[in-house]
Amino acid sequence: MNDNMEFFLCVVGMVLVIEGFPYAAFPRSVKAWLKTILGIRAGALRGFGLLMMLVGVFLVYMAKGRG
Repeated sequence: MNDNMEFFLCVVGMVLVIEGFPYAAFPRSVKAWLKTILGIRAGALRGFGLLMMLVGVFLVYMAKGRG
């Protein structure tokens, strides 16, 4: 396996750890939070998701030394 694939798998693994932590540690709170999300307009959720994606791209850009 080459270095790029190892790095990619490490990143995906860390994302899964971070994403799974709240469900394992605070399942009741996650369920309450999900009920709250159901009341938020789809456009607002879409905008928030887009903002988070842009922040993520910016962080990757900064971490990689801007080219």
